[in-house]
Amino acid sequence: MYTPLSAPRDRITVPGEMRPQVVIVDDQATFRGAARQLLEARGYDVVAEAVSADTALAAVDEYEPIAVLLDVRLGDDDGFAVCGALTRSHPELAVLLASDGDYEHMTDRIATCGACGFVRKSRLALVDLGEFWPTA
Repeated sequence: MYTPLSAPRDRITVPGEMRPQVVIVDDQATFRGAARQLLEARGYDVVAEAVSADTALAAVDEYEPIAVLLDVRLGDDDGFAVCGALTRSHPELAVLLASDGDYEHMTDRIATCGACGFVRKSRLALVDLGEFWPTA
């Protein structure tokens, strides 16, 4: 199951202060927590966390985020396949793939699954997310 972090579609925001909404999809709770802190510090609103393909699809359907941070190695699920399913059902969604594995050279596979890019998890704090996602 995914973990909602706020109520969908009825969040209270200060006028003019709408923060881009993101869903984090990763099977490691430690990484999800660290990524949430980093993204929120950078002005994103993490609205849900998911641990599998099914929970990722449910969270994106319910919360309609603008972006997703998606683990390539997602337990029994293939992050590339999950990305394809997400971007087919939500073409406007900006999915950033993440892993500590060596996937940088897989540019064709990253592009064909619908992802807007790839980042190593260990470098997430150093990446300009504005290259991939709308910013606050």
